[in-house]
Amino acid sequence: MTVDLAIVGAGPAGMAAAVLAAELGLDTVLIDEADAPGGQIYRAVESARETSPKASPLGADYLAGRPLAAALRASAAAYRPATMVWHIDPDGTLSLVSEGRGEAIVARHILLATGAIERPVPVPGWTLPGVMTVGAAQILLKTADLVPEGRAVLAGQGPLLYLVAAQLVRAGAPPLAVLETTPRENYAAAARHFGGLWAGRRDLAKGLALMLELRRAGVAVRRGVRGLRALGRRRVEGVAWEGGEIAADALFLHEGVIPNTQISLALQLAHHWDEAQSCWRPATDEWGRASLANVAVAGDGAGIAGAASALLSGRLAALDAAQILGRIDRAERDRRALPIRAGLARERAIRPFLDALYRPSDTLLSPADEVIACRCEEVTAGQIRRAVRLGATGPNQVKAFVRCGMGACQGRVCAPIVGAVIAGARGVPIAEVGAYRPRAPYKPITVGALAGVEVGPHQIAKPN
Repeated sequence: MTVDLAIVGAGPAGMAAAVLAAELGLDTVLIDEADAPGGQIYRAVESARETSPKASPLGADYLAGRPLAAALRASAAAYRPATMVWHIDPDGTLSLVSEGRGEAIVARHILLATGAIERPVPVPGWTLPGVMTVGAAQILLKTADLVPEGRAVLAGQGPLLYLVAAQLVRAGAPPLAVLETTPRENYAAAARHFGGLWAGRRDLAKGLALMLELRRAGVAVRRGVRGLRALGRRRVEGVAWEGGEIAADALFLHEGVIPNTQISLALQLAHHWDEAQSCWRPATDEWGRASLANVAVAGDGAGIAGAASALLSGRLAALDAAQILGRIDRAERDRRALPIRAGLARERAIRPFLDALYRPSDTLLSPADEVIACRCEEVTAGQIRRAVRLGATGPNQVKAFVRCGMGACQGRVCAPIVGAVIAGARGVPIAEVGAYRPRAPYKPITVGALAGVEVGPHQIAKPN
């Protein structure tokens, strides 16, 4: 099967790109691992209860994903849910797995819209049962209307921390406390970016409204928390920090989100270290074009900017793909891009302020020796530092020494921690340390799927 455009990821960037690309006459396929469109931000939005935005605990910004999902369903783009891309060749061949069977398609152009993942928060005790990410709490609320039982504590920093706390309040399960870890020095750094606040005043107003909502609900908010750690033996029993401690049945951690670069790194696209967002991101031009001629990146996978910005960048990438593949000329592409670029400028204006305000502390990125850095292989930060002393200079060398990054997640979780620990041990910037080189399969697949056979509960059937 050959298509004009293959899009990986059905979040706001991928959906918007697919709809516009199909309108422009491109033979488009949208591939996504989830069973329904929406990505992380609009996860399960089609099945959300029919209610007014004000009545929904998830709010109007979440329900705004419904029209986009409906537009995708009504478009001519081929939508492939529950399908995993486990390898992409530079020539445009995508290897897929769906319902236990492997297949391949060839695309003239590829758009990666893989979105973001939560930054790992390697505090002491973060591997205890009952310790999860704030995003996990939101997923449970979106997909199953489930809320934490007992005493829940949210800890960390960033807009999502307050959003999920407010959503839990609206769902009738207010958290016991919110522990904000924003370093005090970040406020002075953020003050240098006040110029973008007017353009981003709507987002700022939403954030202030969330804080007020928590105050009215009686949720205790403690700022300037340092030395955060989870307490417990067989599961989390409490949360402690410098100067305080609280009993808890669940702890939800969050220190912002970072681009999901697993596929872009595996494709060996050029990446650069984003000092402002403390993460690796693909090097792209103003259209989202990457260093490989037939590949582009859109949305948070190219740099964190939020759902509205992701949607616009997806449309921009679709226009460029249509021009590259000869459906429209450059003049039409540029003309149609003008309002999109204006919208992007408005949406991104507040990012420098947010990036400076919520920059994670160095101690968080590079934890103490006894803290586990790689959960899959149970490798501690101390073991990584010892590997550096023995001569390992980067993540891929450390992987050979102590196996970090060789587990089921293939380094998606531990990569930011490993890079920071190595950089600290060597006394060099993280940019000099480099990143993992992921290899196929990007995520675990069965031998049957790899061989192109369908494996059922009672039979093994060869494909025709």
